[in-house]
Amino acid sequence: MGSYTRHLLSTAIVSANVLGAVLWSGGAGAAQATEDNDTAARLDTVIVTGTRAQERTASASLSPIDVISGDSLRSSGSGELATVLAKLIPSINFPRPSLVDGAELTRPAQLRGLSPDQVLVLVNGKRRHTSAFVNLGGAVGRGSAPADLNAIPLSAIDHIEVLRDGASARYGSDAIAGVINIILKSADHGGSISTKYGQYKKGDGIQRQVAGNSGFALGDNGFVSLSGEGANNDYTDRAGKDFRPASVGSTTYGQHVFRQGEPETEEGKFQFNSAYSFNDAAELYGFGGYSKRRGETAAFYRASNASNNNRVLHPNGYLPLINGTLEDTSLVVGLRGELLDNWHYDLSANYGKNTYELRTKTINTSLGLNTPHAFDNGTLTNDQRQLSLDLSREFSLGWLPYPVSVAFGTEYLHQGYQIEAGQPESYYQTGSSGLGGFRDSDAGSSSRHNFAQYLDLETNFTDKLAVSAAVRHEDYSDFGSNVSGSLSARYDFTPRVALRGSVSTGFRAPSLAQQNFTFTSSQLIGNTIQESGTFAADSQVARLLGAEDLKAEKSRNYSLGLVLEPLDNLTVTADLYHIDIRDRVSLSSNLVLNNTAIDYLKANGVGNINYTSARYFTNATDTSTDGVDLVANYRYQLDNGIRWSSTVGYNYNHTKVTDVKANPAILDQLGVNLVRVDRRERIGLLGDTTPQHKLSLANDFNYGNWALHSNLVRYGEFTSYQADKVNDQTFSAAWLLDLAVDYKLQNWLFTLGGDNVTDKYPEKVNAYASSGGNLAYSTFSPYGYSGAFYYAKVAYNW
Repeated sequence: MGSYTRHLLSTAIVSANVLGAVLWSGGAGAAQATEDNDTAARLDTVIVTGTRAQERTASASLSPIDVISGDSLRSSGSGELATVLAKLIPSINFPRPSLVDGAELTRPAQLRGLSPDQVLVLVNGKRRHTSAFVNLGGAVGRGSAPADLNAIPLSAIDHIEVLRDGASARYGSDAIAGVINIILKSADHGGSISTKYGQYKKGDGIQRQVAGNSGFALGDNGFVSLSGEGANNDYTDRAGKDFRPASVGSTTYGQHVFRQGEPETEEGKFQFNSAYSFNDAAELYGFGGYSKRRGETAAFYRASNASNNNRVLHPNGYLPLINGTLEDTSLVVGLRGELLDNWHYDLSANYGKNTYELRTKTINTSLGLNTPHAFDNGTLTNDQRQLSLDLSREFSLGWLPYPVSVAFGTEYLHQGYQIEAGQPESYYQTGSSGLGGFRDSDAGSSSRHNFAQYLDLETNFTDKLAVSAAVRHEDYSDFGSNVSGSLSARYDFTPRVALRGSVSTGFRAPSLAQQNFTFTSSQLIGNTIQESGTFAADSQVARLLGAEDLKAEKSRNYSLGLVLEPLDNLTVTADLYHIDIRDRVSLSSNLVLNNTAIDYLKANGVGNINYTSARYFTNATDTSTDGVDLVANYRYQLDNGIRWSSTVGYNYNHTKVTDVKANPAILDQLGVNLVRVDRRERIGLLGDTTPQHKLSLANDFNYGNWALHSNLVRYGEFTSYQADKVNDQTFSAAWLLDLAVDYKLQNWLFTLGGDNVTDKYPEKVNAYASSGGNLAYSTFSPYGYSGAFYYAKVAYNW
């Protein structure tokens, strides 16, 4: 019996036990709403993701859809959208690495264990732009530049639809793993204002937040909804003591000098959503937002006797600090309505921009006593402009018993990417220690455009059989054309039993950031800190080390699901999936440059080599992902007035590299240890560094003015892989419990709560990965390592 079959059998046993517990208890599980009828409302919600039919509900969808209410998102202690989604949806993963060169401020979320940039983010059904910064550290999402989910205020969200299926044929590039569609509030009245204060059990990481939302009517035919949030969060520190062999003799040997934990941040967010209907034929709409986030993270500590310290300036060593400022802007305007013969149209213009300005507080040892102590390291900018025309209507054909929903449209997408150089001192010779600046040679701008056309068909062949098909053609100016297709079907054997499945092909063009990003930063390679250079695939250094032109990723997605409604208030879904990805885009392994390699680069005209290792983006691997999603939604009302709403969710996910292209000949010539895709990359970062199993069980109880919310998540074991198997470390599974209690007094709502109330930490890392004891916890921990967080919230609603 194969391992995958064994996993499916064990999954079936787990799901049977969980479902039995739900039925026996009268509804145990994980609530995602605050009212007893909200689960039913979510299942009967008319969805707009994964279908262009006008009246398709979540309970009747042809593909797996999670509908998460805004109240569920805001019932957590976290103000980060990605964090909350990871708690509510088992197939979403959001680890919290630190010491990853400023990427702490743009942490990426995964869907179904794939790369964060393989999930497409929409807002009100429109494509959202991606971030400018590339995640560089040896963490989940290495090499990706996905959309910044945390730039959107939770107070602005009505609900979220998560499509757990490949959707490139409907939405284009990036939708290989699925789609996260954020639906904004659209009320023309009412609102709320709230404030939160909390801190971690160890006494650090204080969080202060205010948020508000209000809806206003625009005459009798329109609305505008305004939302805003502000937050000021202190950092946490869970680092160990510095016992690095290289630090022996330093003035701080054996002391706590590193910083490992949550970053210090200060941010403000604004979002609006509006529409005005002139008549049935013309509704003008617009939505957008702006956010600014300032954050401070740390690099590795420079000991007093280290070569990257100047003892005259820092006799006891120093901690380089990285300051990032992120600005995110979005605006969509459009006109939609219904024309003659029931044609629906939607004409829209979409603009988005993300900038990341980097500054450091450190020194450049090459400048001696004349070094600055603060540097402008440069700015990254990513933007998109999109024009879309969507047309749809239903046709009644005499040879079909039900109307056919026909949708088609065209899109023009323009994307731009820019690197602005830092001040010369930030990249002179050794550069600003901890995080070098972008050089003049790195700076520049690039752009591309894409024309796309799609056709989408959906109908019911019988009252039991529903089918949909989609095809999409894309033509990128830098990657040529591609055609993606999908076919989905659902058969309802009875009103309580249905089978659904889909087959699709997918496509993802490498982002402009992945094509152009060039940078030098400190990296923990194995168990030593080294200066690592990241180079564009078409750069001189990368070409000399065997890089080739990047190609677009291609995928094939297969899914098969069972939908059950054994009781009036209980819905259970089980979906198996298989995803093959060819020519996957990723960063190569860190190629540690020996003397032969350095001499080879210099002999070929490469100067100013201030790095000891190099890496570049490549299509060197193919991957395969197998998994299963189980979800059970239940609601129950007891005779004593208690309303109990619950959901159980489970995900099993396994990704493996199925093919690795041959190592470039030049790397084999330069040294036997220069491997483009090493074991850590192949088995871990592209494979199963995240837990294969994740289970969530939570409950909402409502009684009178009181409400109790709980969310219990089990994260399965995970492994941190190294280049040598002997240094691998497997971390045990862990249960984390979030609790909150609400009391409603007229228009006021008072909340006391705690995330990870049992103060659960992952096991500490072994000696090899701890950088001499400084790094206490694994950067791959799916729930972080800051411990329990307790908070209080007060909200006023009108």
